[in-house]
Amino acid sequence: MASFTLHGIPVSRGIAIGRAHLIAPAALEVKHYLIDEQQVEAEVARLQDAIATVNRELQAIWSGLPKDSPAELGAFIDVHALILSDPMIAETPLEIIRTRHYNAEWALVTQIDELSTQFDEIGDAYLRERKADIQQVGERVLKVLTGTASAMTSLSAANTDAHLIVVAHDISPADMLQFRDRAFSGFVTDVGGQNSHTAIVARSLDIPAAVGMFNASALIAQDDWVIIDGDAGVVIVDPGALVLEQYRERQARQQRERKKLGKLKKTPAVTRDGTPITLLANIEFPDDCAAALDAGANGVGLFRSEFLFMNRTGAVNKLPSEDEQFESYRKAVVAMKGRPVTIRTLDIGADKPLDIAEQTALNPALGLRAIRYCLAEPQMFLAQLRAILRASAFGPIKLLVPMLAHAFEIDQTLAMIEQAKAQLTAARKNFDPAIQVGAMIEIPAAALTLPLFIKRLDFLSIGTNDLIQYTLAIDRVDHEVAHLYNPLHPAILYLVSSIISLGAKAGIPVSVCGEMAGDTKLTRLLLGMGLREFSMHPAQLLAVKQEILGSDLTVLVPQTRKIMRTMEPAAIAEAVEQLRTM
Repeated sequence: MASFTLHGIPVSRGIAIGRAHLIAPAALEVKHYLIDEQQVEAEVARLQDAIATVNRELQAIWSGLPKDSPAELGAFIDVHALILSDPMIAETPLEIIRTRHYNAEWALVTQIDELSTQFDEIGDAYLRERKADIQQVGERVLKVLTGTASAMTSLSAANTDAHLIVVAHDISPADMLQFRDRAFSGFVTDVGGQNSHTAIVARSLDIPAAVGMFNASALIAQDDWVIIDGDAGVVIVDPGALVLEQYRERQARQQRERKKLGKLKKTPAVTRDGTPITLLANIEFPDDCAAALDAGANGVGLFRSEFLFMNRTGAVNKLPSEDEQFESYRKAVVAMKGRPVTIRTLDIGADKPLDIAEQTALNPALGLRAIRYCLAEPQMFLAQLRAILRASAFGPIKLLVPMLAHAFEIDQTLAMIEQAKAQLTAARKNFDPAIQVGAMIEIPAAALTLPLFIKRLDFLSIGTNDLIQYTLAIDRVDHEVAHLYNPLHPAILYLVSSIISLGAKAGIPVSVCGEMAGDTKLTRLLLGMGLREFSMHPAQLLAVKQEILGSDLTVLVPQTRKIMRTMEPAAIAEAVEQLRTM
């Protein structure tokens, strides 16, 4: 077979080389037939048994999660368990069997297809992508019904001595775990984007991956030799001996470089001219603190508190209580052993709805999200503020507020913080009365009216992901416009640079906690702009530190000023690349 190359979306760095292990969608194997009236209840019971089996499988996977597993994996499995118990999966297909006399597989596929169609009509691209979770849960049930469940984890003899490259139309986080303990070294999927669950898990596990390959699962055959270039989003099938050898050398070189990075854990992040830089970690759960400390983080620059609220069906009585939140925040503060922990208040909405089923906004990214949502739900917000304040008695906490754009929003938020303090004082609960309060600068209006923020707040954190999305008017998880998402657009560079500069002049700390902070290609550019505080996923921290250690600000600052006067995209990209050689 001749070698060929596929191009997709790069979502996780590194190179993987191995034999293809295909996972065929169970839906393609489903038989469609009508059953007699007397068979209906037996068919209903067969589907119920399959759902119960999958539920037990998910519980077993969750219970067996290795201690070093990223917290996202447990959260994704919880999502699938919730979907499985939802009436749309647990009950509606049973009614289809009873009313239409479809066999169990046909009834389930009919319902999954109907739900997928509904998700396709949702305006928000991230929510459209969430239909993959529905389909993945349906796949698991179908595999039990069709007796192919064991085939998913069986390995052919040819694969036992080689690393596996899993190739599938899509793959759920739960399924991915079953390969993690084998020789699984990468995966390729037809669907997915930068923020699909498979992409998030790949980055968390630091496994090379390429998604959005469209028809890879149809073009790649079982046991084909496959190379994944995770940095470029390229998949090479049946490579020639020369290409294979070149990639093996690149892979070995990357592995040696990663080992070298491990030696930098205890090295202070200081530029060659002697300027100290603060490196912080982004976390979702308290257990992530271990990875942050292991990477040598100076603290937590972003604790995304919304993950404590999500996947609870959205009902008020399902939200985490003040005490439950307090325990999570306290656990993180204690785990960081005196290092500061910046907790972002609830950032719900857009790509992170409390309940997908209740998401009705035409464009959630521009709707009632983040601080807007919190100010509209004052009791819920006060409970979170009290929980954060109570945790501040156990170690240094900074309170970060997302999506602020108006002076009155800042004033209302500060008033509610004072109200929460008064409530705790009345209840004789300890807290840090001087807790620092900061704002996420992620809306262009905020970046352009920064004096309003500097006057009222203690620190600023630039959320580059949303700042780019809102400035360039593109949905960052929509594959049709993903190529327009460009952190080097001159408008983005102007906004980021001006925020850093104005913050420095006012003596107010400024950090970057978006994806730009963890991108080593941009580290020296941000340093040249004056950034002294970076916050990123723990897995990215050492590579960024290496860039910092090799940087000389006396050279970078004047070169960065030249870049800021440039408007042509190609010239900017070339100049930024040249910074890495200085």
